[in-house]
Amino acid sequence: MSFQSAKTSPLHAPTGWAALFSGGNAARSITLSAGVVLHAINLYMAMTVLPSAVRDIGGMRYYTWNTSLFVAASIVGSSLSARALGRFGPRTAYGIATAIFATGAVLCATAPAMPVMLAGRVMQGIGSGLLVSMAYAVIRLVFPPGLWPRAMSMLSSMWGVATLIGPAIGGLFAGLGAWRMAFWTLAALCIPFVLLAIGVLPRTTGTQPPGRPGVAWAQIALMVGSVLCLSVAGSSPHVWANLAGCLVVLGLFACLVHLDRHHRTRLLPAGALTWGSALAPLYALMGCLALTVEVIEIFAPLFLQDLHHQSPLTAGYLSVLMAAGWSTGAILNAGAPPPRVARALVAAPALGLAGILFLAFYLSTPTNGAWPAMLPVCLAFLAVGLGVGAAWPHLLTRVLMVAQPADRDLASASLTTVQLYTTALAGAWAGMIANIAGLADGNVAGIEQATFWVFALFALIPASGIVVAQCIARATRAR
Repeated sequence: MSFQSAKTSPLHAPTGWAALFSGGNAARSITLSAGVVLHAINLYMAMTVLPSAVRDIGGMRYYTWNTSLFVAASIVGSSLSARALGRFGPRTAYGIATAIFATGAVLCATAPAMPVMLAGRVMQGIGSGLLVSMAYAVIRLVFPPGLWPRAMSMLSSMWGVATLIGPAIGGLFAGLGAWRMAFWTLAALCIPFVLLAIGVLPRTTGTQPPGRPGVAWAQIALMVGSVLCLSVAGSSPHVWANLAGCLVVLGLFACLVHLDRHHRTRLLPAGALTWGSALAPLYALMGCLALTVEVIEIFAPLFLQDLHHQSPLTAGYLSVLMAAGWSTGAILNAGAPPPRVARALVAAPALGLAGILFLAFYLSTPTNGAWPAMLPVCLAFLAVGLGVGAAWPHLLTRVLMVAQPADRDLASASLTTVQLYTTALAGAWAGMIANIAGLADGNVAGIEQATFWVFALFALIPASGIVVAQCIARATRAR
């Protein structure tokens, strides 16, 4: 399958924001953006209501499983996106993905205990993975290459929109003691979205070559298996089980690398897992930035509520300031020339390192929760988000440009797959660290220790990202 633009654009076609939101492009832009918004609303809403849900139905030890299983299932969905688009076409594929997502929301809304909640999160994950990954693939289908950077920035900026809606839905209902209504609301939002997608998206992807893209089931199984293994190990109270889980995950990842480099059906484009290639540093930096952001987003609402006396609504809005910064950075830097892009690539992990180290020391000390005490936290969240947002769309665009023509479909799907995989690992590893440090004990001292060690140890990630970013920046300046 080849995701080429349905209408060949002139070589010097307009590439500004006006071109993206005029004529037929406007409806397509709104539809693709709405799919990402639906996924992001769910993510932020769930993070906001999960503390209330866990207090109601139990399962604190499996708190991070809600994120890990959701993202593991999203990996499966994103990996199937190219296959779904090729077999059903964008219109039907979006309908199927939305139906799966809505079914998961209903399961979460009716969950009497944690196992049912986790099943719903798995369904939501599959649907979300399909929706987000197909959005990146359809960009290449309906827009000319000159609009790709701004289209990528558009999708990134939608996370800022979700920050206004997701925590509001979750925080409102959690504050009223009716967290289940948050998931019912999410299921209801699926109805207008699927009608929009059916009315706007093309029925087919255009001319198809013989056969359909294969699915790298073995690599997907290794990815999901490593996430689940780490989640199980992280929930154990025994340190030996935690360490054994880490060793198994490293072995599974080594198998994944070997298999994807030598197997006929690959999950990632050629060179993505070969250091020294043009693609490997791009994927490595994507992973570093995603790990940094996600570990903060996963645990910030819990720490803000338990140590800093924030309500579910306020904690939700504070913790998603990173997404607001991400959106702002993506829009402001969308049309940046190569020198400015190079600076943004280096600044992103540097700001991430500074932010996460600050949070390790500051959030782990309880405060009265007043605004003067929370202002430094807000600034840290915004700084991390701005840095990542300014660099992220350019990373994604460069992956599509650098990938071999035969691997463009894999490259499109991999943008979501890599981000989701690193997000799942962030949740699982952070959950393990938090439980070892004392989070599972449920007392204030244990939460303080968990806050410090989760952020302090994850500071190693953006630190390594600075080295990778400098390699990419040198190549960007040479263009």
